[in-house]
Amino acid sequence: MLYPSLASLLKQVDSRYRLVNIIARRARDISAMNSGYSDEDYEKPVSKAIEEIAAGKLRVTVPTDDY
Repeated sequence: MLYPSLASLLKQVDSRYRLVNIIARRARDISAMNSGYSDEDYEKPVSKAIEEIAAGKLRVTVPTDDY
């Protein structure tokens, strides 16, 4: 079983599509910051992004269209 579960992640974000986008963007940011990593201390950027979302460290704001 995966931790955190999809159901718990969807409590933080309103749709699966948005969740995937947020994870991918955050993982890219983490990867760019850790370009000179050591193999021993390396945690995969996607795993770290998922953990940050589950812990509530990322705040998701959705822009509204004011047309």
